[in-house]
Amino acid sequence: QKTHLKSICLQYQLHLLVNNHFFYILKNEMALIIFFLCAYILKTAAGHCKWAEVLKDLEQIKTSKDIDVSLYTANADEDVKCQEPVMRCFFLETKVILQECLIKNCSKTQDVWNIWKNGNASLENSKLNSTISSKCKECEEYEEKNFTEFIQSFVKVIQKECK
Repeated sequence: QKTHLKSICLQYQLHLLVNNHFFYILKNEMALIIFFLCAYILKTAAGHCKWAEVLKDLEQIKTSKDIDVSLYTANADEDVKCQEPVMRCFFLETKVILQECLIKNCSKTQDVWNIWKNGNASLENSKLNSTISSKCKECEEYEEKNFTEFIQSFVKVIQKECK
């Protein structure tokens, strides 16, 4: 839906410019509003990190007291070539957290579900490095850490990805 809206906005802007209606835009208040709204949408969409929603939900769950699990925790400073398997590991372990929350009926179940759902959707749509280096670790090769350390590393990896 966002892509369709961006396409319409871009087509509208190009149509106005191609047909030399720039001065008409300045006179027509509604056209001016639409022009700036479309420009804003395009700018916002371009600068938006695809992991922003996941980051917000991680902030929501990081202080949860009812999640007590040990999780394989990838290093935030892994090789760039290993970024995709590192992200996949974090989202795989998020599924473990989700299962724990469903069993314990924890207060952050919806936030954990959102992390898993949004993360997997972003991974499916992403154009991350498709060739994985042989030196990349499997998820189970990482050290198991407690929930707090896991979330801290996860946040660091996402922040690094959003720079």
